[in-house]
Amino acid sequence: MARAGRRGYFASRWHGDVPAAVLLWRDILALGTLANLVVTFAALFMLSQGVHLAVAAAVHLSPLPYNAFLVAAFWRSPQRTTITGAIAVVWLCLMTLA
Repeated sequence: MARAGRRGYFASRWHGDVPAAVLLWRDILALGTLANLVVTFAALFMLSQGVHLAVAAAVHLSPLPYNAFLVAAFWRSPQRTTITGAIAVVWLCLMTLA
């Protein structure tokens, strides 16, 4: 088994090597929200430039697998509480719909 410090970004989150608080507050709420905002603005810009709606929608939804991964990794954490789990799920819903 690899040492915790030697795992990659995704493996360290999936295997619980990253503290739940860091995963929720930094990775999900801060970085995930920022990434979603950037992609949403890019999709809106594409629409304003006449790019086909399907292409802009695909760009807008492109972070969805990453978002689902972050929430699933957080959900696996034994440090997760009911409140923090609800925060993560609500965030995923908002990022999917917005």
